[in-house]
Amino acid sequence: MSIMHDAWIREQSLTRDMINPFVERQKREGCISYGLSSYGYDARLAPEFKIFTNVDNAIVDPKNFDSNSFVDRHVDVCIIPPNSFVLARTVEYFKIPRDVLVICLGKSTYARCGLIVNVTPLEPEWEGHVTLEISNTTPLPAKVYANEGICQFLFLKGAAPCEVSYADRAGKYMGQKGVTLARL
Repeated sequence: MSIMHDAWIREQSLTRDMINPFVERQKREGCISYGLSSYGYDARLAPEFKIFTNVDNAIVDPKNFDSNSFVDRHVDVCIIPPNSFVLARTVEYFKIPRDVLVICLGKSTYARCGLIVNVTPLEPEWEGHVTLEISNTTPLPAKVYANEGICQFLFLKGAAPCEVSYADRAGKYMGQKGVTLARL
């Protein structure tokens, strides 16, 4: 596998709609940076949040996920409670090529504040908005900013296309739009 460079990411995004909307240069003035980087793409956080709450004493169960465990907010700045998390999504919609696997890492600006971004790999031929889990590991409330950078995606190209892609398997998160809760 090879990590793909900026020219390849640009070409795939402009000719095959791999990332939409696509920002061709990193934006950094007065914001947490986003857009194309040397060997990746820094995605933005959409202003759509599901903030974890324990008001109803719900149990987190991935086989029987209760949407009452969250409070929905559409805001430009989201406050994540101490030792808690939010579900959010990228502004960008991704369409992953059949011979590519994508890994996501949190931005250092947030990591240095105790915020961790968790995303499973984007599999070959998966498409959709990426649902992000953002954990606040600190004992203090923490802010995240919509329409600014939140994470970086790294594109790994395989030596050959896979035999069975996410689309071939009809994966349960295919084509997701908005923040998507756990499905069984």
